[in-house]
Amino acid sequence: MAQPLPEPSTRRRFPWSSRTSLGTDLAGGILLLMIEAALGAWKLFSDSMELWAAQGDRTRTDASGLSGIAWLEHFLVVVLILAVVAALSRAPWTTVLQLLVAGATAVLLALAQHGYDQRHPEPSPPPDPHYTPCYSGSGRCH
Repeated sequence: MAQPLPEPSTRRRFPWSSRTSLGTDLAGGILLLMIEAALGAWKLFSDSMELWAAQGDRTRTDASGLSGIAWLEHFLVVVLILAVVAALSRAPWTTVLQLLVAGATAVLLALAQHGYDQRHPEPSPPPDPHYTPCYSGSGRCH
């Protein structure tokens, strides 16, 4: 005798199988945005205090700049992970807000890296060992 198949469960299996309510979505997105803004303001304040305490010491200001760039890289990764979690939770407004924060963070990261690269150019390569400088009247100019 064949046994009949059991009835499928009417309970949804995954938390992301239904859309998040608009109130929860907006509250979560705004809360995350406020937390991220507070973290950014705190990092800006602490970096400013570090630069003020450096009193023009080049090594300390360079270390502070590099730590700021590293912090922005990690912050960007965290924001992107939060955006993926929001997308999986089917919270569209939270996802959009997180993607906007990620875009702003990416722009700030690019500007910080560009500024650091402008302040620290690569050294020029050494001249060729067979190079002879050209002096006027020396007869060695090519």
